[in-house]
Amino acid sequence: MLKAVSGSSDILPQAKEYPFREPVFRYIVKTAEEVLRGAGAQMIHTPIFEYLEVFQKGAGSTSDIVVKKEMFVLEDRGKRLLALRPEPTAAIVRAYNEHGMKVWPQPVRLFTWGPIFRGERPQKGRYRQFHQVDYEALGLADPVLDAEAIALMVRIYKALGLQNFELRLGSVGDPEDRARYNQYLRGLLLPHANRLSPESRARLEANPMRILDSKDEQDQAVLAELGVKPMLEFLGEEAQAFHEQVCRYLERLGVAYTIDPNLVRGLDYYVRTAWEVHHAHVGAKSALGGGGRYDGLSEMLGGPRVPGVGFGIGVERVALALEQEGVAIPPDPSPILYLAPLDEAAKIEALVLAEQLRPKAFVEIGYVPKNPRKALEEALRRGVEYVGFLGENERAKGVVTLKHLPTGEQRELEPLQLHSLFEGPR
Repeated sequence: MLKAVSGSSDILPQAKEYPFREPVFRYIVKTAEEVLRGAGAQMIHTPIFEYLEVFQKGAGSTSDIVVKKEMFVLEDRGKRLLALRPEPTAAIVRAYNEHGMKVWPQPVRLFTWGPIFRGERPQKGRYRQFHQVDYEALGLADPVLDAEAIALMVRIYKALGLQNFELRLGSVGDPEDRARYNQYLRGLLLPHANRLSPESRARLEANPMRILDSKDEQDQAVLAELGVKPMLEFLGEEAQAFHEQVCRYLERLGVAYTIDPNLVRGLDYYVRTAWEVHHAHVGAKSALGGGGRYDGLSEMLGGPRVPGVGFGIGVERVALALEQEGVAIPPDPSPILYLAPLDEAAKIEALVLAEQLRPKAFVEIGYVPKNPRKALEEALRRGVEYVGFLGENERAKGVVTLKHLPTGEQRELEPLQLHSLFEGPR
């Protein structure tokens, strides 16, 4: 029997694993959408595949996506290389440029959600196909947008009912700041290169900053022993002033944060503001999501300079956090009425009546005739308020036998009376 590919999962109405329960998934996405629409952001959907260059240029040559060959790459019939979406920001910036959004009122604030694909080793909290809610504000380089994006992200988590999360804020500076910091790191780490992991040795030349994000215990031991200075100490005047303004805005907004001087985001396009939200119980990595500013990304994709800032929220990771905190997901509504055919002839009668009532009420039907006792048991399992019996006796009288389960009251109603019952408050 064929099964789902390792690292991917079906999202089911009822699933053993919490992150893959459709009601949980829908609750997270719906809540995020309500928060973002309420702030004036507009929905966008881009294709789940793009030309490979969009993500190669967007993510950067030293990102894990490129270095570790995490992208799922395929060739189209014209021999062009395509990639399944490993992150949404580059695709949204591509769409912003392609569709002339620069002439729209700026900033253009967009959000989306959908599947993301990474060829990683599957483990708890990390999958080859996962889902993400994404928000981007494009067209304005102002720290107030950074503060708003962070506040919106935090508000989504709070609206979901999460409490035990931490916002970590940092800055990766401007390109010249990072160049200066990378030069410092090379000089400090090069004499100890043989003590670093193979992955970090490879990063030492291309982008030493990424070594700070290494999960290798030996790498972290070397960094601690050498007393590596944080990126924040290498910020230029403009990046430092920008960072301080973001902090002041967050304080005015009442958004609690912790400064993380060594925060390093995983994609090369980030500049200045960077942040992550962490929860201690979501698996391989504790981040529920993160974001930052990327003022040079549009140019990397061959477009004009377009400043931008945004964030991504991992749906499955948030689901794990909700489970850990025991947050109750609002239940789906139960059907108000269950129409139970008592014989074969009543099956189509039940369906016709259900279709007539469904614009007004949530109605389910039985597809296999049952005796009244079995039909009543089925209605109780579905949590309905009313069960309507249709059989030979009801056909002869032109009625439905309607039972109100909370009170046990039973009466015979003509179809018009049944319609009236579900038109107004009950």
